[in-house]
Amino acid sequence: MAKHNRNNKKKGTDFKGGDTIYKKIILDFLSLFPQQLYTLKEISDATELFQVISQQKIRSILKDLAETGKVAFEGKNRYRLGGLLEEATGRIEVTRQGYGFVIQENGDDIFVPQRNLGSVLNGDTVRVRVLNSFSREGKRMGEVIEVISRSRNEFVGTLQLERNGQFYVIPDDNNIQFDFLIKKSDLNGAIKGDKVYIQVKHWDKRNPEGIILEVLGKAGEHNTEMHAILMHYGFNPKFPREVEEFADNIKDGVTPEEVAKRWDFREVTTFTIDPVDAKDFDDAISFRKLEEGWYEIGVHIADVSFYLKPGTVMDTEAFKRATSVYLVDRTVPMLPEKLSNFLCSLRPNEDKLTYSGVFELNEKGEIRKEWFGRTVIHSDHRFSYESAQETMDSEEELPLQEELRTLNKIAKNLRKARMMTGSVDFDTDEVRFELDENDKPIRLYVKERRDTHKLIEDFMLLANKRVATFVAKMFDNPPLTFVYRIHDLPDPEKLLNLQTFILHFGYKMNIAESKDPSDALAKLMTAIDGKPEQNIIERVAIRSMSKAVYSVKNIGHFGLGFDFYSHFTSPIRRYPDVMVHRLLTQYLDKNYGVNRQKLEVECEHCSRMEKTAAEAERTSIKFKQVEFMTEQIGKEFEGVISGVKENGFYVEMTDTLCEGMVPIWTIDEYFDYDAGTLTLTGRQSRKVFRMGDEVKVRVVRTNLQKRTIDLEWISDTVVEKLHKKSNRR
Repeated sequence: MAKHNRNNKKKGTDFKGGDTIYKKIILDFLSLFPQQLYTLKEISDATELFQVISQQKIRSILKDLAETGKVAFEGKNRYRLGGLLEEATGRIEVTRQGYGFVIQENGDDIFVPQRNLGSVLNGDTVRVRVLNSFSREGKRMGEVIEVISRSRNEFVGTLQLERNGQFYVIPDDNNIQFDFLIKKSDLNGAIKGDKVYIQVKHWDKRNPEGIILEVLGKAGEHNTEMHAILMHYGFNPKFPREVEEFADNIKDGVTPEEVAKRWDFREVTTFTIDPVDAKDFDDAISFRKLEEGWYEIGVHIADVSFYLKPGTVMDTEAFKRATSVYLVDRTVPMLPEKLSNFLCSLRPNEDKLTYSGVFELNEKGEIRKEWFGRTVIHSDHRFSYESAQETMDSEEELPLQEELRTLNKIAKNLRKARMMTGSVDFDTDEVRFELDENDKPIRLYVKERRDTHKLIEDFMLLANKRVATFVAKMFDNPPLTFVYRIHDLPDPEKLLNLQTFILHFGYKMNIAESKDPSDALAKLMTAIDGKPEQNIIERVAIRSMSKAVYSVKNIGHFGLGFDFYSHFTSPIRRYPDVMVHRLLTQYLDKNYGVNRQKLEVECEHCSRMEKTAAEAERTSIKFKQVEFMTEQIGKEFEGVISGVKENGFYVEMTDTLCEGMVPIWTIDEYFDYDAGTLTLTGRQSRKVFRMGDEVKVRVVRTNLQKRTIDLEWISDTVVEKLHKKSNRR
């Protein structure tokens, strides 16, 4: 049964247009003393509306007036006359829930309800009218009155023909609340059911008019959908012809003249450890025994900056992309294949130019000496994570086994020291797919993180941390300009919400008494390790955290517990690492002139592109999850409630990690939603749905177009009946 608010029986008779009259009565009364605060009862009594409509109806009218700014809501159940305060401009971020926030430089973001967005899209620069009302979180509310500039003018969607003979493109982006009108003259050969790439010709408030630029293929087909995801997020799988030609003309730089300028590691034991299907190898590890108890460990990184020169067409394109993009079945590289898979890739049995951090340390992870600079290496062996683990675990003596075991001991001690100094280890599950010959998902599984994954991660963290520290301490006052990877402190309010949330699972995290929030979070992560609720608690904890970004303004990295941290280890797939290599080269050559402002703008661009690439990856995963669940319709799954909204709750199915929604109207009862506790409570049964609850659900339908899974909750009573019936058999 659908959820409705049941008002008490009215004392008078409502009538068509009554709300308009009631609103006018309330506003006329509040206008008498604009600054005076009134309770709901005081308004009801003074206007005598209690004689004709219920208190709940009056509250609903006041809520409507507050959302349009005509009434201001302050304190607990107190209202006064609203009014226009000011206008503001800024970039708007539209959430999946349909509302938006206008981002202000002073941090005082403006909340824009869905009804006040108009035709605004995520990322647009807008002018808003700031209203004398506030959201539940205390944010000022606003109304978009002008779109100053569009963040984008091209979109991806599916062409549909309506009964009235008009063609419309339904956008893939669920956040877009309107369709695009396409005239027959602008179809460009597309037919109903095609996935298309369009450009907007005219922005109309209801249905903007567009022209089809490219037909991507039939909607629902694998290659079409993966291509559409890339186009939607602005990633072109093809490089411009001039960039490919430039790359093809680059010659291998491993010449005797260049080798003579570098520290030569070609005779030192060196190997790579990467995913089994990797084609580009960013990093390698060298290992050399020193005197008793000490080792020389080299972290060698592809010297992309040697080949990628500033100002070239290839560098311009690499900066524009800023990152490689990893979808379920494909990679869209930041660099052309000539560099990413050949010249820069640290392939076995080939001489390669590298940028390195070389450390003398013992098994405890204590460093007595370090060096940074350009090197040349020759990788002796290419391990996959699995083959490296098998070598470490084998009872037979195998090549490089001793080196791997020693590195693993050092890595574990580095990790232990990191955790003791406030690092928070979020070990969230990553879903992977097994695809058949037609790219259909036939199995979903969780990527297993073994010691070899952690080994590489710990040495990369070491190099990133020590490079940033090295540059930061070259000069104390003023410090050199550098590209840092920074992570701010969590939002205190979100931490308090997390603290309340975990109480449902029997955990405590007293933020108020903790000297360092990272310490409290680290203890929580240790407590939930391996527990059924680990994934959901980690997800909520991550939401409470700030996002890591690139910046020249160092504030440290809260999540890792590092005062100085950068990205140095993946220049094949991340442009900020290239920037770091260039700066390090410049400073080692005693050239200290840097345009700090320009560098910060570049950091902001790279942060945005990283976020966009992550969204594209998540979208491709979601599509394949929905495609997989399309073959599971009618089947039942156990899961955990991963989100609660007024109109239903989300469930993450335990075996597949697919997430679907149970609409509350499918349950034969009225439910009340509590935004504070994120719960839905049945009025008759008092049944409560909250995040983290284990439930059983049935797959009802899927929608590949919208990438959604609809579920049906199987009540406890039904589960018991099914269990008894099974036992009788």
